[in-house]
Amino acid sequence: MKVVILAAGKGTRMESLTEKVPKVLVEVNGKPFLYYVLKNLQKAGYKDFCLVVGYKKEKVTEYLDQSNFKVTIVEQKEQLGTGHAVLQAKEFVGEEDFLVVSGDNLFSKDDLKKMNKEDDYYYIAGLEVEEWQKYGILITENNFLKEIKEKPKDFVGPLINLGLYKCKPEIFPLLEQLKSSPRGEIELTDALNTLANEKKVKIVEGEWWVDLGCKEDIARVEHFLDDNWEE
Repeated sequence: MKVVILAAGKGTRMESLTEKVPKVLVEVNGKPFLYYVLKNLQKAGYKDFCLVVGYKKEKVTEYLDQSNFKVTIVEQKEQLGTGHAVLQAKEFVGEEDFLVVSGDNLFSKDDLKKMNKEDDYYYIAGLEVEEWQKYGILITENNFLKEIKEKPKDFVGPLINLGLYKCKPEIFPLLEQLKSSPRGEIELTDALNTLANEKKVKIVEGEWWVDLGCKEDIARVEHFLDDNWEE
């Protein structure tokens, strides 16, 4: 299965660390975070990658040219949301099912394998957490997605959206028809909510997940990799 990795954003919460490089190239234990993302996907058996780049795209190209990774690069010229970013990979995907991964997240190798399903459904990975307030919440029924609620103020459930999806090429016409969200973006989650109404989206519960969200996360991610990473 092909993999689309979303890596176009600047990462403003990284402060000065992203003045010269995009967020996916911020170093963790001496290596760009993108290294761990790609290596982990390879460990899970994936081989065909597309990286959607934007901010400081030349830095990403430079890194990949010097690495052993073979990656197709497509540009998102304007950062108009995750749905818009996925649309840029339409030609790369073709008529095949594909995985969508956020470039600032690491997932369990087993969870990545579990997403590789050959059937008629879309899949979204979730994980139950105590501090749910800053995430999108997955509302489910009988292992199907009912709705994704973005950062609800009141508790509606502990299962957060991990930003890991298995999609089908039929999502592209839906993304092309979507209107911008209140924050002016084409949201992948809006398309998935539409598909959820048609009982087309199932849930995969994750084992573990690491988010490189802001500068303060770096030390935590480094400690996690010290204890869990194997080349």
